[in-house]
Amino acid sequence: MVEVTVTPQSSLADRPVRIRVRGLSPSQLVTLRAWLKDEQGECFQSRAFFRADGAGEVDPGLHAALGGSYSGVWPMGLFWFLQPDTLFRRLVKRDVAGSPFRVRLEVLDGLCLGTDPREQPLGSCEAERWYVGPGVQRVPIREGRVRGALFLPP
Repeated sequence: MVEVTVTPQSSLADRPVRIRVRGLSPSQLVTLRAWLKDEQGECFQSRAFFRADGAGEVDPGLHAALGGSYSGVWPMGLFWFLQPDTLFRRLVKRDVAGSPFRVRLEVLDGLCLGTDPREQPLGSCEAERWYVGPGVQRVPIREGRVRGALFLPP
């Protein structure tokens, strides 16, 4: 059974996570895909191709991506290289305090170039990426022509 893990599963968006895939055949060629839907329902995806090591594992922090959205060793590459399915869209988080981005991480057999997020993965997991830490208070600012928000730590 193929297992995909992200550690920690829930974290702040600027914190690194570790992605690991276990249970593959040695030297198996796979596609790791990350995707999410933003608050407007727009889909953003990234993918990277990897060859499993002798133990049947893939770790983007140790193993170089052979191609896809990026190549080389980029531990956070699947998050950094998310691209919209629709041209000229930007990934923007509006509700920073109320909900996280939920990023779906999937491993697919072979080289998968399609953009259909319904392809059958060998394994998957979900990572929560928060933009405000626990206990942080958001105070709206309206002073003259200045508009903004002040985030106060607990």
